[in-house]
Amino acid sequence: MFPTLFVILAFSVLYWFPIRRWMSRWGARPSDLTRVMTGDALLLNPTYSGTMAVVVNAAPEHIWPWLVQIGYRRGGLYSYDWLDRLFGYLDRPSATRILPEFQNLAVGDEIPLGRGPSWPVAAIEPNRALVLDMRNLGGFDWVWQSGLYAVDENRTQLVSRSRVRTRSRWARLATRVIEPAGFLMTRRMLLGLKQRAEALRAANIDEIRANQRPAA
Repeated sequence: MFPTLFVILAFSVLYWFPIRRWMSRWGARPSDLTRVMTGDALLLNPTYSGTMAVVVNAAPEHIWPWLVQIGYRRGGLYSYDWLDRLFGYLDRPSATRILPEFQNLAVGDEIPLGRGPSWPVAAIEPNRALVLDMRNLGGFDWVWQSGLYAVDENRTQLVSRSRVRTRSRWARLATRVIEPAGFLMTRRMLLGLKQRAEALRAANIDEIRANQRPAA
């Protein structure tokens, strides 16, 4: 009995401190963690804040079209499609092409999420920031934002920040339980956006080169 309790305690301590800390800042630089993002003021004094990031070898304009078309019966979530479809958040694989009909996202629009609640758009700055405001969502408030920050002319830091404030013990427990799944899905989404943006940049370069070739 005591060895089992020791293992459980050791795992709990390991998860709560180094592992949970690593998950909440995966890929983020110190400047990303201290950066003031567009939607931060919507939710002050969060009970949870996580900032994750990935460097994309493409310019913001190669990332933005994929970002604004996210959602159910839109571009998808670029994460683990089989899981999103299993739980009813998507009804088809995430898009592998730009969908022109979903490029005109505006403040006040709602991004659907299948079985889950829709995400109201609170702020949008083309090629820079997208803020989704899901406050008053049951027992907790959630503001999820994405930011695009140019590293140089060929690279962009894509940052995802979730800020949550719980209003009950049940909601706080629920957020703790879903944190590992949230980390895995968000990480995969960032990598999915990276893959698509870099492919779009490569296609654009190939097109430019093709147009510059002299006619035979």
